[in-house]
Amino acid sequence: MPSRFSYLIIFIALMMSLGGVRSNAQAGPASGLPDGAYCGGVVTTQAPSTDLYVISGPEPELKTIWTQGNLVYINRGASQGVKIGDEFLVSRPETDPLALPWFTGQMILMKAMGTYYVDLGRIRVTTVQAKVSVAQIIHSCDFIQRGDVLEPFQERPVPEIRPAGTFDRFAPSNGKPKATIVFTRRFGQVSGMGTIVYANLGSAQGVKVGDYFRVFREVGNTRENLYQVSTDSYKVWGFGSTPQPYGAEDLPRDVIGEGVVTRVGPNAATILLTGSSRGIYAGDYVELE
Repeated sequence: MPSRFSYLIIFIALMMSLGGVRSNAQAGPASGLPDGAYCGGVVTTQAPSTDLYVISGPEPELKTIWTQGNLVYINRGASQGVKIGDEFLVSRPETDPLALPWFTGQMILMKAMGTYYVDLGRIRVTTVQAKVSVAQIIHSCDFIQRGDVLEPFQERPVPEIRPAGTFDRFAPSNGKPKATIVFTRRFGQVSGMGTIVYANLGSAQGVKVGDYFRVFREVGNTRENLYQVSTDSYKVWGFGSTPQPYGAEDLPRDVIGEGVVTRVGPNAATILLTGSSRGIYAGDYVELE
């Protein structure tokens, strides 16, 4: 009978064939602003009310999801004060369908940050009846389904994006708060410019929309599952060595990107990556600029 190790190898091979380490580097609605403010999602301990939600839509016997331009039914009508033209934002709480930690402590950090709410889109009421209403999806980040949560639309602050340029590849620590990229939009493990990541610093730690983070990696960091040798800064068998060891405290930090905060929860920040020199992984560090 195959061993557990054999099953692990088969699973890894399957994941590689389906896109490797679940890359989050695809372009999408979150890749720019203002869409980034309305499609990036948020991790929060302050859950929205679930009293208002999507019931379904026309042809429910044929359709299970709805996207931009479609009509949906919501569970409020004229008797609850809903009017034609009212707009709502749609979201859904989500958890990682493959809850396999990519770095040591990832699951603990995710729990401390709160619940992940995915931004799904925006709807506008077109027809009002006594207890239910019909609304059209006027902006879609992802598909909408039964039970998705609705909140009255409110404008969100849109951060200012710096002009494109190069970041300081070897910027030293500035003494400001540091955190970890805990996971990415759609629970990928590797991201790049134009994608969304979530770090474990939020409004309770003074982070606000528009703040910039630099992303960096330290020599000898082996907590993530990206293969590396802890001593590769000064020796790798068969490829040379130095007379003395060198660690993270001895060598420049490797700054690999930067990003701007688009939303904040009490213990988490949603960050749109505005620059990257290579793949940015869950487990990499961020520092307020």
